[in-house]
Amino acid sequence: MTTMTSFLKFLALISAFTTTNGERPIFFRNNDFSAAFNAASLTSSWGRDYDHNRAIKTRPNRGISTSASSLASSSSFRSPPLGRQICTYKTVTIRPSGMNAGDAPRQAVSVEDLTPEIKSFLSQSGMKQGVIHVISRHTTTAITINERESRLARDIEEFFLKICPPDERSSTPKKVSGVRYLHNDIDQRPDGEEEAERCRENGWNIDDADELQKWRDQEPINAHSHLISMMLGSSECIPVVDGEMVIGQWQSVLLVDLDGPRTRSVGLQMMGFG
Repeated sequence: MTTMTSFLKFLALISAFTTTNGERPIFFRNNDFSAAFNAASLTSSWGRDYDHNRAIKTRPNRGISTSASSLASSSSFRSPPLGRQICTYKTVTIRPSGMNAGDAPRQAVSVEDLTPEIKSFLSQSGMKQGVIHVISRHTTTAITINERESRLARDIEEFFLKICPPDERSSTPKKVSGVRYLHNDIDQRPDGEEEAERCRENGWNIDDADELQKWRDQEPINAHSHLISMMLGSSECIPVVDGEMVIGQWQSVLLVDLDGPRTRSVGLQMMGFG
C-alpha cells in the first residue's frame, strides 16, 4: 500500500467523524493532533508536493469527500513558519559533585543532573522547535530521565548492585564473595587479535610486554558497571517546543556514573529550527 493510498484512507476515516457543518469532533481539535499530522506530512514520501512552511497540499485534492477536504485545508492544520535551521553539537565535561580534587575513583554509583547544562546550551543555540540528543561517551555511564533526589540516587545504587553485584576482586567495599565476571579476567585480555588491535588503536603498544602489563594494571574490575550501563541505556532524545524542553515537572536528565566518581563527558546535539 503506497503512502498516498494510506493517507487517503486516513482522511476518509476522519471524514466519517466530521459533523454535518464541517467541524471536527472535540477529540480531533487538539493542537497536538494537528502538530503530529503536520510532522508526518512533511516527512512523508510525497512531502515534495508541499510548501514546507505549510501542511496544505499545493495541488487539488482528487477523490476526497468535501468534508475531508475541508478538514485538510482548515487553518488548524497549518504549521507555524519555521526559522533558520539549527544543527549544533557540544561536548560537556561533568565533574562529579561528590568527589574532591585528587580523589581516586572507588567504583561508586553516583547521579549527576545534566538539566541545567542542557538548558544553557539550548538557550545559547536559539533553537525553538526541534530535538536534543544526549549521549554518554563512556561504557560505564548511562543517561536516563527521572527525578533528581538524593535518597532516590542511593536507591538506584542499591537496586542495581543487587541485580549486578560487583566482582569479588573489585576494589569497592560492596564486592560480593563468589561473584566473578569473564570481563574481569584481566590477565587473559586482550582476548584475540581483534581486541589487541583495538588496544593499539587507543594508544597502547601491547606488543611490548611492559606496555601490556601497564595496560592490564590500569584496567578496573568493573564488568558489573558495563552491564548496568547496558540496562539503563546510553542516550536520550528530548523534544523542544517553543524553546523549552518537553519534560515533566519532576523530571531531570541524569548522568548515572556506575564506575566513579570521576570526571566524565557527555555529548549534546541540537537539531531543529530557530
